[in-house]
Amino acid sequence: MSSRDSKAWLWAEACDFLDRAERLHRHIFQLESFDGRRPAWQPPVDLFETERELQIVVALPGVEPARLQVVIDAGDLIVVGERPVPPRARAAAIHRLEIPFGRFERRIALPPGRYELGRRELADGCLYLSLYKL
Repeated sequence: MSSRDSKAWLWAEACDFLDRAERLHRHIFQLESFDGRRPAWQPPVDLFETERELQIVVALPGVEPARLQVVIDAGDLIVVGERPVPPRARAAAIHRLEIPFGRFERRIALPPGRYELGRRELADGCLYLSLYKL
């Protein structure tokens, strides 16, 4: 394979990767309706398990603690809240809107077991949760 062919192949692979990332982004932030209520978006979540706890990170840029509710219900962790339209955007023409706003709800199926909500911290645009294993 010549140098030119390998560059073309690499470029095609990079473009394909970016296209897949864009589709995934649209899928994650798609609007949904939960229980027939108004539309909601689902924030992305990371979940890690250690010997003693589950550690959960929920991406919630611009969400204030007062607009956030966290509940453990029947083996699920439910994170509900609202991200308001940023004040600067209210009177502005929007050219791009990739960070969703409005009501959100995320239901996360937990591994089998019993858990107690421990640490809860909202920092750097993320909600950090620790669920202690009982």
